[in-house]
Amino acid sequence: MKESAPLTLYVAYTAKPGCRETFVRQIVMEGIADIIRREEGCIRYDYYFSAQQEDEILLVEQWQTQAHQRIHLQQPHMARLRELKEQYVADTRLGRVTLEEA
Repeated sequence: MKESAPLTLYVAYTAKPGCRETFVRQIVMEGIADIIRREEGCIRYDYYFSAQQEDEILLVEQWQTQAHQRIHLQQPHMARLRELKEQYVADTRLGRVTLEEA
């Protein structure tokens, strides 16, 4: 029986003008990113800045299972992350990535 593939998601943020670096810096400085990376089932949780769009941020997160990701969303530190998003982010788009074996 084949194990299910990990759940890979992307979150495309459009930061409020001039707030991109501050948003990610707050997440890092408050330790939120490190806490998330230590959560059970977290394989990857990384932010990237667009070279073309000064207000765009890409988050790539990967979880062992969808259940792990659902539990992640209920963690106490996610309330603080939502507060930071409200303060610094204008728009959020979420997508699921399907990775094919080579």
